[in-house]
Amino acid sequence: MSERTDLLNKPDFSELVRVGARIGCLSFGGPAGQIALMHRELVDERRWVSEDQFLHALNFCHLLPGPEAQQLATWIGWKVHGNRGGLAMGLLFVLPGAAVILALSMLYAAAAGLGWFSALFLGIKAAVLAIVVQALLRIAGRALGTPTKKIIALAAFIGLALFAVPFPAVVLGAGALGMVLAARRPDMLGVKSSAPAETSGPRPWGATMRAIAVGAMIWVLPLALVLTTLGADHVLWKIGVFFSQLAVVTFGGAYAVLAYMAQQAVDGFGWLRPGEMADGLGLAETTPGPLIMVTQFVGYLAAFRAPEPFGPYLAGLLGAILTTWVTFVPCFMWIFAFSPWLDRLENAPRLKGGLAAITAAVVGVIANLTLWFALHVLFARLTPTSLGAITLDLPDLASLDWRVLVIALGSAVMIFRLRLGIITTLGVCALAGLVLAGI
Repeated sequence: MSERTDLLNKPDFSELVRVGARIGCLSFGGPAGQIALMHRELVDERRWVSEDQFLHALNFCHLLPGPEAQQLATWIGWKVHGNRGGLAMGLLFVLPGAAVILALSMLYAAAAGLGWFSALFLGIKAAVLAIVVQALLRIAGRALGTPTKKIIALAAFIGLALFAVPFPAVVLGAGALGMVLAARRPDMLGVKSSAPAETSGPRPWGATMRAIAVGAMIWVLPLALVLTTLGADHVLWKIGVFFSQLAVVTFGGAYAVLAYMAQQAVDGFGWLRPGEMADGLGLAETTPGPLIMVTQFVGYLAAFRAPEPFGPYLAGLLGAILTTWVTFVPCFMWIFAFSPWLDRLENAPRLKGGLAAITAAVVGVIANLTLWFALHVLFARLTPTSLGAITLDLPDLASLDWRVLVIALGSAVMIFRLRLGIITTLGVCALAGLVLAGI
């Protein structure tokens, strides 16, 4: 049997580009909607890969940091046309949304001082609260299947919300714990042992090392250019380093890292004002492509507000491009480096255990994000309070914005009772913000 006969229908490259562009422009609805779209287009209708291959690759992509839907698209392109196909499918999945959110970021920066624009985002921020709660409940329902996973999720929430444990430490610690438990008590994480994969031929070390070497060089190239021309104190260098670090620990999707990113962008670097992270998430929810594209919004505003020696719009453009570069180049590198190992990785119980524990911790991370958003969107003033090792941001109850509370409750009804889509809910809430802002 030929090694390529597992492909049911191999498209030519021009068809791959056409279909990839179509998926990239229609990939709304977060990873669940995006994965469902690819399954319909590429498995059911075009039969580029089989059902088993699709699910096998999806599990593999969950092992990797970064947006799993974009990496799945990259893998399918790699499967049918090698590295060229992977680049085409991965880029076409990202570029439409990147172009739209760049335009929206430019509009946001230009119109931020206008009253009607602030009123519009009053409603969007309120709707984001309900959207994040929905994401929390969905992920918790899938991820917390054992008591141990629930304990990990609770520990992650307490560590972040009360003790300000750094997000990377939570993710890496959960992964390490999961690998230990998988080796000794896999039942505690619901990890089933699997038979060793039947693989033949030499192990693909050469292809993996080449992909990592080339990918790492491409990844750091713009950072080296920024460092040598602008120095380590420039905002572009700080943007590049911060989002490069984030790209390595982005397990569990965009929601998992938003609170950490927002806290660093607001309190650590001063790039954003409180509440603007919710604005960015609202923009990202309305665009095609990965939700992690919200990072581009942050990179644009950070450079726009500290533009020297460039003008604000040029600096913002450079910040957005750099952020997108260091966020997504690693995604391609992971796929090209580890796809040849797919069968072996799928049957590695310790990796499965690490992923299961990380996924459980992500529930606690998103719970912390929900709390962080609620406090910053509903209340105008928060007071940092230290109680020994515990650090809390306590709200000033007198600063509650009743308009945001009303819209947030309405958005919850639309999402949980009426089951309206995210874009419809955001649109209705934005109009409600315009109406209530005048009261």
